[in-house]
Amino acid sequence: MNKKVLLLSCACLLSACNDDMNDLKKYVEQVKARPAGIVEPIPELRPYRSFTYPNHDKDPFDSSVLKVAVAPVFKQGITLDRSRVPEFLESFPLDGFTMVGTVKRNGINWGLVKIPDGTIHRVKVGNYMGQNYGKVVSITEGKIRLKEVIPNGMGGYKEHDNAISLTEVTSG
Repeated sequence: MNKKVLLLSCACLLSACNDDMNDLKKYVEQVKARPAGIVEPIPELRPYRSFTYPNHDKDPFDSSVLKVAVAPVFKQGITLDRSRVPEFLESFPLDGFTMVGTVKRNGINWGLVKIPDGTIHRVKVGNYMGQNYGKVVSITEGKIRLKEVIPNGMGGYKEHDNAISLTEVTSG
């Protein structure tokens, strides 16, 4: 039964096909009858004229031009004291400190700094704080000055001046 239905369907479909292609043949004849377009000729290429710049005798592709004539000189002799036991305040980044005041006791100026958890600690000249080996060099009423040791980008270290300034504390 299925084969008969399939054969009958194919016969119906094939009977719908028509061999009349007159309209297609007319269109092809019309297109062929059109005059051919004009193709423009290839433009003439002008010969390359080189230009020599005066006083430029160096080869721009010579890599020796890129070498530095004099190597930069960095201050040598700065070494890190890795045998020193780090102080507690060296475990915090310097931007996490807030200076909240100063105290003078027995002729020594102490700086008061708040760490991120809100605890206040005191520091004096010679103490270390921050993660870049920051040594406190002076304490005034409004500022704690430090000398940090930071990488110089060439495998060594250099000293860098930094400071923590007193900030206004508001209660409320």
